[in-house]
Amino acid sequence: MPTLLIVHHTPSPNCQAMFEAVVSGATAPEIEGVRVVRRAALSATATDVLEADGCLLGTPANLGYMSGALKHFFDQVYYPCLDSTKGRPFGYYVHGGNDVTGAVRAIEAVTTGLGWRRAAETVTVTGEPGKAALELCWELGATLAAGLAD
Repeated sequence: MPTLLIVHHTPSPNCQAMFEAVVSGATAPEIEGVRVVRRAALSATATDVLEADGCLLGTPANLGYMSGALKHFFDQVYYPCLDSTKGRPFGYYVHGGNDVTGAVRAIEAVTTGLGWRRAAETVTVTGEPGKAALELCWELGATLAAGLAD
């Protein structure tokens, strides 16, 4: 059974709402035959990535960068997964108070280095995520999971 790994850092109510919407989309009843595994960024391992068929990442934008927790995740998995996960589908969401540019740039740089393939539009939100933003998060989760079910 294909596995979607959701790696997230969820320190705030806004990030929590986005994470819950992503999980809801990824586990929608109409998407069958995909296992969804959730890991906090500080506990996700290279083994988790190697056992997954796709990854969905979530982070706040902290001080113009991805969270330290997501950076730690990338530091732990980069070399162990570099050769084995090229072409892996992924997607991500970023929440920021007023700007997410640096976090997006950093995630794009690392995932490009890993050779991962973005399989869904990135969701970026500044401020409180409204209904439309949460629907985009739901679609992000559903798109990645459905892509693995094919």
